Amino acid sequence: MQSNFKKSKISSTDPQETAVAVLAWLANEPDMFGRFLALTGIEPAQVRGAVNDPGFLAGMLDFLMNHEPTLMAFCEASGTPPEAVAAASAHFSPPGLSSGEY
Repeated sequence: MQSNFKKSKISSTDPQETAVAVLAWLANEPDMFGRFLALTGIEPAQVRGAVNDPGFLAGMLDFLMNHEPTLMAFCEASGTPPEAVAAASAHFSPPGLSSGEY
């Protein structure tokens, strides 16, 4: 995957900052962004409004977390450690039955 996304190493582990970086990266990866939109059913024009929805951010981070090559491509392009993406995903996703937090 070739990308024009500039490496902008995320210095903090702020989940919101990580999610915004993922969205910026996806937006610069037309094939990946198209796949994401197709899987979620969201229209490109709806993305701007959805960025403030924790459910949208959870889905976007899950999209990345569920495909390791995509996750690693994002991490390499952005300088973000995979652990930061996992932490952001956990932050925006509700606890599941396997978490013991239900």
